[in-house]
Amino acid sequence: MAEAHDTLWARLKRNFGHKHVWGELSGSVGDLGTFLPIVLALVLVNKLDLGTTLLFTGAYNVVTGLLFGVPMPVQPMKSIAAVAIAEGDPLTVNQIMAAGLSTALVLAILGITGLMSMVNRLVPLPVVRGVQLSQGIAFGITAVKYILKEQDLTKSKATGDRPWLGMDGLLLALSALCFIVLATGAGGGGGVHECGSESVGLLEEVDEEFTARSERRGREGRSVGLPTAFMVFSVGVILAIARDPSVIWKLQIGPSIPHFLTITKEDWKIGFMRAAIPQIPLSILNSVIAVCKLSNDLFPSKDVSPFKVSVSVGLMNLVGCWWGAMPVCHGAGGLAGQYRFGAKTGAAVVFLGSAKILLSLVLGTSLVQLLAQYPIGLLGVLLFFSGLELAMACRDQTSRTDAFVMITVTVVSLTNSSSALGFGCGIALALLLYIREVDFWARLWRRASRRVQGVRRPPGYDILTQTPELGSYQ
Repeated sequence: MAEAHDTLWARLKRNFGHKHVWGELSGSVGDLGTFLPIVLALVLVNKLDLGTTLLFTGAYNVVTGLLFGVPMPVQPMKSIAAVAIAEGDPLTVNQIMAAGLSTALVLAILGITGLMSMVNRLVPLPVVRGVQLSQGIAFGITAVKYILKEQDLTKSKATGDRPWLGMDGLLLALSALCFIVLATGAGGGGGVHECGSESVGLLEEVDEEFTARSERRGREGRSVGLPTAFMVFSVGVILAIARDPSVIWKLQIGPSIPHFLTITKEDWKIGFMRAAIPQIPLSILNSVIAVCKLSNDLFPSKDVSPFKVSVSVGLMNLVGCWWGAMPVCHGAGGLAGQYRFGAKTGAAVVFLGSAKILLSLVLGTSLVQLLAQYPIGLLGVLLFFSGLELAMACRDQTSRTDAFVMITVTVVSLTNSSSALGFGCGIALALLLYIREVDFWARLWRRASRRVQGVRRPPGYDILTQTPELGSYQ
Protein backbone atom coordinates (compact mmCIF):
# COMPACT_ATOMS: atom_id res chain seq x y z
CA MET A 1 0.00 0.00 0.00
CA ALA A 2 2.84 2.36 0.86
CA GLU A 3 4.48 1.64 -2.50
CA ALA A 4 1.26 2.43 -4.35
CA HIS A 5 0.88 5.63 -2.33
CA ASP A 6 4.44 6.68 -3.11
CA THR A 7 3.89 5.94 -6.79
CA LEU A 8 0.71 8.01 -6.89
CA TRP A 9 2.37 10.87 -5.01
CA ALA A 10 5.36 10.78 -7.35
CA ARG A 11 3.04 10.83 -10.35
CA LEU A 12 1.11 13.83 -9.02
CA LYS A 13 4.35 15.72 -8.38
CA ARG A 14 5.59 14.89 -11.87
CA ASN A 15 2.31 16.01 -13.48
CA PHE A 16 2.42 19.29 -11.58
CA GLY A 17 6.13 19.82 -12.17
CA HIS A 18 7.09 22.78 -14.32
CA LYS A 19 10.27 24.51 -15.44
CA HIS A 20 8.85 27.89 -16.45
CA VAL A 21 6.31 29.34 -14.01
CA TRP A 22 5.55 32.34 -16.21
CA GLY A 23 4.92 30.14 -19.20
CA GLU A 24 2.47 27.98 -17.27
CA LEU A 25 0.80 31.08 -15.83
CA SER A 26 0.46 32.62 -19.28
CA GLY A 27 -0.86 29.37 -20.76
CA SER A 28 -3.43 29.06 -17.98
CA VAL A 29 -5.46 31.95 -19.40
CA GLY A 30 -5.01 30.92 -23.04
CA ASP A 31 -8.46 29.30 -23.11
CA LEU A 32 -10.43 32.17 -21.59
CA GLY A 33 -11.31 33.54 -25.03
CA THR A 34 -13.74 30.62 -25.30
CA PHE A 35 -14.67 30.21 -21.64
CA LEU A 36 -15.62 33.73 -20.59
CA PRO A 37 -18.01 34.77 -23.42
CA ILE A 38 -20.07 31.58 -23.13
CA VAL A 39 -20.21 31.68 -19.33
CA LEU A 40 -21.16 35.35 -19.34
CA ALA A 41 -23.97 34.73 -21.85
CA LEU A 42 -25.37 31.83 -19.81
CA VAL A 43 -25.28 33.93 -16.63
CA LEU A 44 -27.03 36.92 -18.21
CA VAL A 45 -29.60 35.04 -20.31
CA ASN A 46 -30.30 31.84 -18.36
CA LYS A 47 -29.50 33.05 -14.82
CA LEU A 48 -26.74 30.47 -14.37
CA ASP A 49 -25.01 30.84 -11.00
CA LEU A 50 -21.50 32.09 -11.79
CA GLY A 51 -20.09 31.35 -8.34
CA THR A 52 -21.18 27.70 -8.48
CA THR A 53 -19.79 27.29 -11.99
CA LEU A 54 -16.43 28.81 -11.03
CA LEU A 55 -16.23 26.61 -7.94
CA PHE A 56 -16.88 23.34 -9.76
CA THR A 57 -14.91 24.14 -12.92
CA GLY A 58 -12.00 25.25 -10.75
CA ALA A 59 -12.07 21.93 -8.94
CA TYR A 60 -12.22 20.13 -12.32
CA ASN A 61 -9.16 22.09 -13.49
CA VAL A 62 -7.11 21.16 -10.43
CA VAL A 63 -8.01 17.45 -10.57
CA THR A 64 -7.48 17.06 -14.33
CA GLY A 65 -4.19 18.95 -14.19
CA LEU A 66 -2.85 16.64 -11.50
CA LEU A 67 -4.15 13.42 -13.05
CA PHE A 68 -3.37 14.04 -16.74
CA GLY A 69 -0.17 16.04 -16.39
CA VAL A 70 -1.00 18.13 -19.48
CA PRO A 71 -2.89 21.46 -19.76
CA MET A 72 -6.21 19.64 -20.19
CA PRO A 73 -8.86 22.38 -20.57
CA VAL A 74 -12.30 22.54 -19.02
CA GLN A 75 -14.58 24.21 -21.55
CA PRO A 76 -18.32 24.84 -21.83
CA MET A 77 -20.33 22.35 -23.89
CA LYS A 78 -20.78 24.65 -26.86
CA SER A 79 -23.82 23.10 -28.55
CA ILE A 80 -25.74 23.05 -25.27
CA ALA A 81 -24.77 26.69 -24.65
CA ALA A 82 -25.81 27.73 -28.17
CA VAL A 83 -29.25 26.13 -27.76
CA ALA A 84 -29.61 27.47 -24.21
CA ILE A 85 -29.23 31.12 -25.20
CA ALA A 86 -31.28 30.80 -28.40
CA GLU A 87 -33.17 34.03 -28.95
CA GLY A 88 -36.87 33.77 -28.17
CA ASP A 89 -36.81 30.38 -26.46
CA PRO A 90 -33.91 30.04 -24.00
CA LEU A 91 -33.57 26.95 -21.81
CA THR A 92 -34.02 27.03 -18.07
CA VAL A 93 -31.13 26.13 -15.77
CA ASN A 94 -32.74 22.75 -15.00
CA GLN A 95 -33.07 21.97 -18.72
CA ILE A 96 -29.43 22.92 -19.32
CA MET A 97 -28.36 20.60 -16.52
CA ALA A 98 -30.52 17.78 -17.87
CA ALA A 99 -28.77 18.12 -21.23
CA GLY A 100 -25.35 18.07 -19.55
CA LEU A 101 -26.22 15.01 -17.46
CA SER A 102 -27.55 13.14 -20.51
CA THR A 103 -24.40 13.87 -22.51
CA ALA A 104 -22.17 12.94 -19.58
CA LEU A 105 -23.93 9.61 -19.09
CA VAL A 106 -23.47 8.67 -22.75
CA LEU A 107 -19.75 9.54 -22.69
CA ALA A 108 -19.20 7.69 -19.42
CA ILE A 109 -20.86 4.54 -20.78
CA LEU A 110 -18.84 4.72 -24.02
CA GLY A 111 -15.64 5.12 -22.03
CA ILE A 112 -16.27 2.40 -19.43
CA THR A 113 -17.40 -0.19 -21.99
CA GLY A 114 -14.35 0.46 -24.20
CA LEU A 115 -16.47 1.57 -27.15
CA MET A 116 -14.82 4.99 -27.16
CA SER A 117 -11.36 3.43 -27.49
CA MET A 118 -12.63 1.26 -30.34
CA VAL A 119 -14.05 4.31 -32.14
CA ASN A 120 -10.73 6.10 -31.65
CA ARG A 121 -8.82 3.21 -33.25
CA LEU A 122 -11.18 2.90 -36.22
CA VAL A 123 -11.47 6.57 -37.15
CA PRO A 124 -8.87 7.48 -39.83
CA LEU A 125 -6.42 10.22 -38.86
CA PRO A 126 -7.38 12.54 -41.80
CA VAL A 127 -10.97 12.55 -40.53
CA VAL A 128 -9.84 13.58 -37.05
CA ARG A 129 -7.62 16.26 -38.56
CA GLY A 130 -10.59 17.54 -40.56
CA VAL A 131 -12.61 17.95 -37.37
CA GLN A 132 -9.69 19.76 -35.74
CA LEU A 133 -9.18 22.02 -38.75
CA SER A 134 -12.87 22.94 -38.92
CA GLN A 135 -12.93 23.75 -35.20
CA GLY A 136 -9.75 25.81 -35.50
CA ILE A 137 -11.09 27.80 -38.44
CA ALA A 138 -14.45 28.28 -36.68
CA PHE A 139 -12.64 29.64 -33.61
CA GLY A 140 -10.60 31.95 -35.83
CA ILE A 141 -13.69 33.30 -37.61
CA THR A 142 -15.44 33.93 -34.29
CA ALA A 143 -12.31 35.63 -32.97
CA VAL A 144 -12.12 37.98 -35.95
CA LYS A 145 -15.78 38.88 -35.40
CA TYR A 146 -15.03 39.65 -31.75
CA ILE A 147 -12.15 41.89 -32.82
CA LEU A 148 -13.90 43.75 -35.63
CA LYS A 149 -17.49 43.95 -34.37
CA GLU A 150 -19.11 44.94 -31.11
CA GLN A 151 -20.93 41.98 -29.62
CA ASP A 152 -24.18 41.32 -27.80
CA LEU A 153 -23.23 38.09 -26.06
CA THR A 154 -26.74 37.53 -24.77
CA LYS A 155 -27.96 37.21 -28.38
CA SER A 156 -24.74 35.81 -29.90
CA LYS A 157 -24.63 38.43 -32.64
CA ALA A 158 -22.77 41.58 -33.65
CA THR A 159 -24.31 44.98 -33.05
CA GLY A 160 -22.07 47.12 -35.28
CA ASP A 161 -18.51 47.97 -36.21
CA ARG A 162 -16.06 48.31 -33.36
CA PRO A 163 -14.73 51.89 -33.06
CA TRP A 164 -11.00 52.44 -33.51
CA LEU A 165 -10.50 54.22 -30.21
CA GLY A 166 -11.76 53.49 -26.71
CA MET A 167 -11.16 50.98 -23.95
CA ASP A 168 -12.58 48.22 -26.13
CA GLY A 169 -11.58 49.68 -29.46
CA LEU A 170 -10.11 48.11 -32.54
CA LEU A 171 -6.73 49.75 -31.95
CA LEU A 172 -6.46 48.05 -28.54
CA ALA A 173 -7.20 44.60 -29.97
CA LEU A 174 -4.79 45.03 -32.89
CA SER A 175 -2.07 46.28 -30.53
CA ALA A 176 -2.50 43.18 -28.35
CA LEU A 177 -2.36 40.95 -31.43
CA CYS A 178 0.84 42.57 -32.68
CA PHE A 179 2.39 42.35 -29.22
CA ILE A 180 1.77 38.60 -29.04
CA VAL A 181 3.17 38.00 -32.53
CA LEU A 182 6.30 40.06 -31.82
CA ALA A 183 6.85 38.30 -28.48
CA THR A 184 6.10 34.70 -29.46
CA GLY A 185 6.34 34.54 -33.25
CA ALA A 186 4.57 31.56 -34.76
CA GLY A 187 4.51 29.80 -31.39
CA GLY A 188 5.30 26.15 -30.80
CA GLY A 189 8.15 26.63 -28.37
CA GLY A 190 10.95 25.25 -30.54
CA GLY A 191 12.34 21.95 -29.50
CA VAL A 192 9.01 20.51 -28.43
CA HIS A 193 7.66 17.51 -30.31
CA GLU A 194 6.08 18.58 -33.57
CA CYS A 195 3.50 16.77 -35.61
CA GLY A 196 4.74 15.10 -38.73
CA SER A 197 8.47 15.47 -38.08
CA GLU A 198 10.46 13.28 -40.43
CA SER A 199 12.98 10.72 -39.23
CA VAL A 200 16.67 11.27 -39.79
CA GLY A 201 18.13 9.32 -42.68
CA LEU A 202 21.57 7.81 -42.94
CA LEU A 203 22.76 9.92 -45.83
CA GLU A 204 24.75 13.03 -44.99
CA GLU A 205 22.59 15.27 -47.13
CA VAL A 206 19.49 14.11 -45.27
CA ASP A 207 21.24 14.85 -41.97
CA GLU A 208 22.06 18.35 -43.15
CA GLU A 209 18.52 18.96 -44.32
CA PHE A 210 17.09 17.70 -41.02
CA THR A 211 19.51 19.88 -39.04
CA ALA A 212 18.60 22.95 -41.09
CA ARG A 213 14.91 22.23 -40.59
CA SER A 214 15.39 21.82 -36.83
CA GLU A 215 17.27 25.11 -36.61
CA ARG A 216 14.56 26.86 -38.58
CA ARG A 217 11.89 25.46 -36.26
CA GLY A 218 13.91 26.68 -33.31
CA ARG A 219 14.00 30.21 -34.73
CA GLU A 220 10.26 30.08 -35.48
CA GLY A 221 9.43 29.00 -31.93
CA ARG A 222 11.77 31.48 -30.25
CA SER A 223 10.11 33.91 -27.85
CA VAL A 224 11.23 36.61 -25.45
CA GLY A 225 9.89 34.69 -22.46
CA LEU A 226 7.04 37.05 -21.61
CA PRO A 227 3.72 35.68 -20.26
CA THR A 228 1.88 37.32 -23.15
CA ALA A 229 -1.60 35.89 -22.59
CA PHE A 230 -1.49 36.67 -18.88
CA MET A 231 -0.35 40.23 -19.60
CA VAL A 232 -3.12 40.78 -22.16
CA PHE A 233 -5.73 39.33 -19.82
CA SER A 234 -4.51 41.50 -16.94
CA VAL A 235 -4.74 44.63 -19.07
CA GLY A 236 -8.32 43.63 -19.84
CA VAL A 237 -9.17 43.42 -16.13
CA ILE A 238 -7.72 46.90 -15.55
CA LEU A 239 -9.69 48.32 -18.48
CA ALA A 240 -12.89 46.61 -17.28
CA ILE A 241 -12.58 48.51 -13.99
CA ALA A 242 -11.66 51.73 -15.78
CA ARG A 243 -14.71 51.48 -18.07
CA ASP A 244 -17.03 51.48 -15.04
CA PRO A 245 -15.27 52.24 -11.74
CA SER A 246 -18.56 51.76 -9.86
CA VAL A 247 -18.28 48.03 -10.58
CA ILE A 248 -15.91 47.77 -7.60
CA TRP A 249 -18.71 48.76 -5.22
CA LYS A 250 -21.10 46.27 -6.84
CA LEU A 251 -18.86 43.34 -5.91
CA GLN A 252 -20.03 41.49 -2.83
CA ILE A 253 -17.78 39.53 -0.52
CA GLY A 254 -18.86 35.97 0.10
CA PRO A 255 -19.43 32.74 -1.82
CA SER A 256 -22.53 31.59 -3.64
CA ILE A 257 -24.15 28.58 -1.99
CA PRO A 258 -24.76 25.71 -4.46
CA HIS A 259 -28.27 24.26 -4.39
CA PHE A 260 -29.22 20.73 -5.39
CA LEU A 261 -31.57 20.81 -8.38
CA THR A 262 -34.82 18.91 -8.82
CA ILE A 263 -35.09 18.07 -12.51
CA THR A 264 -38.58 17.19 -13.74
CA LYS A 265 -39.54 14.72 -16.45
CA GLU A 266 -40.31 17.63 -18.79
CA ASP A 267 -36.87 19.14 -18.12
CA TRP A 268 -35.23 15.84 -19.08
CA LYS A 269 -37.28 15.64 -22.26
CA ILE A 270 -36.57 19.19 -23.43
CA GLY A 271 -32.93 19.15 -22.39
CA PHE A 272 -32.19 15.87 -24.12
CA MET A 273 -34.10 16.53 -27.34
CA ARG A 274 -33.06 20.15 -27.89
CA ALA A 275 -29.52 20.28 -26.49
CA ALA A 276 -28.04 16.85 -25.70
CA ILE A 277 -28.64 15.30 -29.13
CA PRO A 278 -26.54 17.91 -31.02
CA GLN A 279 -23.94 17.97 -28.22
CA ILE A 280 -23.20 14.22 -27.99
CA PRO A 281 -21.49 13.80 -31.41
CA LEU A 282 -19.52 17.02 -30.89
CA SER A 283 -18.32 15.79 -27.49
CA ILE A 284 -17.28 12.42 -28.89
CA LEU A 285 -15.35 13.97 -31.76
CA ASN A 286 -13.81 17.15 -30.36
CA SER A 287 -13.84 16.54 -26.61
CA VAL A 288 -12.49 12.99 -26.70
CA ILE A 289 -11.08 11.74 -30.00
CA ALA A 290 -9.60 15.03 -31.25
CA VAL A 291 -8.28 16.09 -27.84
CA CYS A 292 -6.61 12.68 -27.33
CA LYS A 293 -4.92 12.90 -30.71
CA LEU A 294 -3.75 16.46 -30.17
CA SER A 295 -2.49 15.69 -26.67
CA ASN A 296 -0.52 12.69 -27.93
CA ASP A 297 0.94 14.87 -30.69
CA LEU A 298 2.02 17.62 -28.30
CA PHE A 299 2.89 15.44 -25.30
CA PRO A 300 3.81 11.95 -26.57
CA SER A 301 5.22 10.89 -23.19
CA LYS A 302 1.85 11.37 -21.45
CA ASP A 303 -0.86 8.71 -21.42
CA VAL A 304 -4.04 10.51 -22.48
CA SER A 305 -6.46 7.82 -23.62
CA PRO A 306 -10.09 7.98 -24.85
CA PHE A 307 -11.10 5.93 -21.82
CA LYS A 308 -9.66 8.45 -19.36
CA VAL A 309 -10.93 11.53 -21.18
CA SER A 310 -14.49 10.27 -21.75
CA VAL A 311 -14.82 9.03 -18.16
CA SER A 312 -13.40 12.34 -16.95
CA VAL A 313 -16.03 14.32 -18.87
CA GLY A 314 -18.74 11.99 -17.63
CA LEU A 315 -17.78 12.22 -13.96
CA MET A 316 -17.35 16.01 -14.00
CA ASN A 317 -20.89 16.60 -15.17
CA LEU A 318 -22.54 13.75 -13.29
CA VAL A 319 -21.35 15.53 -10.14
CA GLY A 320 -21.52 19.24 -10.98
CA CYS A 321 -24.71 19.46 -13.03
CA TRP A 322 -26.85 18.32 -10.10
CA TRP A 323 -25.70 21.48 -8.28
CA GLY A 324 -26.20 23.89 -11.18
CA ALA A 325 -22.64 24.04 -12.52
CA MET A 326 -22.36 24.70 -16.26
CA PRO A 327 -21.99 21.51 -18.39
CA VAL A 328 -18.35 21.20 -19.42
CA CYS A 329 -16.02 19.02 -21.46
CA HIS A 330 -12.40 18.83 -22.53
CA GLY A 331 -11.71 20.44 -25.91
CA ALA A 332 -8.94 20.34 -28.49
CA GLY A 333 -9.23 24.09 -29.00
CA GLY A 334 -8.63 24.85 -25.35
CA LEU A 335 -5.64 22.53 -25.22
CA ALA A 336 -4.17 24.18 -28.33
CA GLY A 337 -4.73 27.66 -26.90
CA GLN A 338 -3.09 26.91 -23.56
CA TYR A 339 -0.16 25.20 -25.27
CA ARG A 340 0.22 28.14 -27.67
CA PHE A 341 0.75 30.56 -24.79
CA GLY A 342 3.27 28.47 -22.88
CA ALA A 343 1.44 25.73 -20.94
CA LYS A 344 3.41 22.47 -21.06
CA THR A 345 2.31 20.63 -17.88
CA GLY A 346 -0.68 20.21 -15.61
CA ALA A 347 0.51 23.16 -13.53
CA ALA A 348 -1.19 25.63 -15.91
CA VAL A 349 -4.71 24.34 -15.28
CA VAL A 350 -3.97 23.88 -11.57
CA PHE A 351 -3.13 27.61 -11.41
CA LEU A 352 -6.30 28.46 -13.33
CA GLY A 353 -8.47 26.18 -11.20
CA SER A 354 -7.08 27.58 -7.97
CA ALA A 355 -7.86 31.13 -9.16
CA LYS A 356 -11.44 30.12 -10.07
CA ILE A 357 -12.00 28.54 -6.66
CA LEU A 358 -10.61 31.60 -4.88
CA LEU A 359 -12.78 34.01 -6.89
CA SER A 360 -15.83 31.84 -6.29
CA LEU A 361 -15.31 31.78 -2.53
CA VAL A 362 -14.47 35.48 -2.24
CA LEU A 363 -16.80 37.17 -4.76
CA GLY A 364 -19.29 34.54 -5.89
CA THR A 365 -21.83 35.49 -8.55
CA SER A 366 -21.23 39.23 -8.06
CA LEU A 367 -18.11 38.81 -10.21
CA VAL A 368 -20.39 38.95 -13.25
CA GLN A 369 -20.54 42.74 -12.80
CA LEU A 370 -16.82 42.93 -13.61
CA LEU A 371 -16.89 40.37 -16.44
CA ALA A 372 -19.67 42.29 -18.17
CA GLN A 373 -17.24 45.22 -18.63
CA TYR A 374 -14.33 43.10 -19.91
CA PRO A 375 -13.12 44.14 -23.42
CA ILE A 376 -14.47 41.56 -25.85
CA GLY A 377 -11.84 42.53 -28.42
CA LEU A 378 -9.07 41.20 -26.15
CA LEU A 379 -10.94 37.92 -25.68
CA GLY A 380 -11.09 37.74 -29.46
CA VAL A 381 -7.30 38.04 -29.65
CA LEU A 382 -6.80 35.13 -27.23
CA LEU A 383 -9.37 33.04 -29.11
CA PHE A 384 -7.71 33.87 -32.44
CA PHE A 385 -4.41 32.28 -31.44
CA SER A 386 -6.20 29.28 -29.93
CA GLY A 387 -7.92 28.63 -33.24
CA LEU A 388 -4.71 29.01 -35.23
CA GLU A 389 -2.82 26.59 -32.97
CA LEU A 390 -5.55 23.97 -33.30
CA ALA A 391 -5.66 24.33 -37.08
CA MET A 392 -1.86 24.12 -37.39
CA ALA A 393 -1.89 20.66 -35.80
CA CYS A 394 -3.27 19.42 -39.12
CA ARG A 395 -0.16 20.22 -41.16
CA ASP A 396 1.03 16.59 -40.97
CA GLN A 397 -1.49 15.55 -43.65
CA THR A 398 0.97 15.88 -46.50
CA SER A 399 -0.25 13.22 -48.94
CA ARG A 400 -2.85 14.23 -51.49
CA THR A 401 -5.33 11.54 -50.44
CA ASP A 402 -5.14 12.41 -46.73
CA ALA A 403 -5.43 16.14 -47.45
CA PHE A 404 -8.42 15.45 -49.71
CA VAL A 405 -10.28 13.68 -46.91
CA MET A 406 -9.30 16.26 -44.30
CA ILE A 407 -10.40 19.25 -46.37
CA THR A 408 -13.68 17.55 -47.29
CA VAL A 409 -14.48 17.05 -43.60
CA THR A 410 -13.55 20.68 -42.91
CA VAL A 411 -15.69 22.14 -45.71
CA VAL A 412 -18.77 20.08 -44.85
CA SER A 413 -18.40 20.83 -41.13
CA LEU A 414 -18.09 24.58 -41.70
CA THR A 415 -20.82 24.78 -44.34
CA ASN A 416 -23.41 23.04 -42.19
CA SER A 417 -22.01 24.08 -38.80
CA SER A 418 -22.05 20.39 -37.87
CA SER A 419 -18.93 18.43 -37.01
CA ALA A 420 -21.06 15.27 -36.91
CA LEU A 421 -22.10 15.66 -40.56
CA GLY A 422 -18.53 16.43 -41.60
CA PHE A 423 -17.33 13.41 -39.67
CA GLY A 424 -19.89 11.15 -41.38
CA CYS A 425 -18.93 12.42 -44.84
CA GLY A 426 -15.25 11.93 -44.01
CA ILE A 427 -15.78 8.33 -42.92
CA ALA A 428 -17.78 7.59 -46.08
CA LEU A 429 -15.13 9.23 -48.29
CA ALA A 430 -12.28 7.39 -46.58
CA LEU A 431 -14.14 4.11 -47.07
CA LEU A 432 -14.69 4.80 -50.78
CA LEU A 433 -11.02 5.63 -51.25
CA TYR A 434 -10.03 2.45 -49.43
CA ILE A 435 -12.32 0.35 -51.62
CA ARG A 436 -10.84 2.00 -54.69
CA GLU A 437 -7.35 0.94 -53.66
CA VAL A 438 -8.25 -2.72 -53.07
CA ASP A 439 -6.70 -4.79 -55.86
CA PHE A 440 -9.79 -6.99 -56.13
CA TRP A 441 -11.74 -4.30 -57.95
CA ALA A 442 -9.01 -3.76 -60.52
CA ARG A 443 -8.86 -7.48 -61.22
CA LEU A 444 -12.65 -7.69 -61.43
CA TRP A 445 -12.68 -4.79 -63.90
CA ARG A 446 -10.03 -6.47 -66.08
CA ARG A 447 -11.92 -9.75 -66.09
CA ALA A 448 -15.19 -8.02 -67.03
CA SER A 449 -13.45 -6.13 -69.84
CA ARG A 450 -11.99 -9.32 -71.28
CA ARG A 451 -15.38 -11.03 -71.27
CA VAL A 452 -16.87 -8.09 -73.16
CA GLN A 453 -14.03 -8.17 -75.69
CA GLY A 454 -14.38 -11.95 -76.13
CA VAL A 455 -10.81 -12.71 -75.15
CA ARG A 456 -10.24 -16.41 -74.59
CA ARG A 457 -8.61 -17.31 -71.29
CA PRO A 458 -6.50 -20.37 -70.57
CA PRO A 459 -7.94 -23.09 -68.28
CA GLY A 460 -7.75 -22.19 -64.61
CA TYR A 461 -7.38 -18.44 -65.31
CA ASP A 462 -10.38 -17.49 -63.13
CA ILE A 463 -8.97 -19.37 -60.16
CA LEU A 464 -5.43 -18.12 -60.53
CA THR A 465 -6.49 -14.47 -60.72
CA GLN A 466 -8.46 -14.45 -57.50
CA THR A 467 -7.01 -12.30 -54.73
CA PRO A 468 -5.54 -13.58 -51.46
CA GLU A 469 -8.03 -11.38 -49.57
CA LEU A 470 -10.81 -13.75 -50.70
CA GLY A 471 -9.00 -16.77 -49.31
CA SER A 472 -7.62 -17.96 -52.70
CA TYR A 473 -4.15 -18.10 -54.14
CA GLN A 474 -2.18 -16.85 -57.08
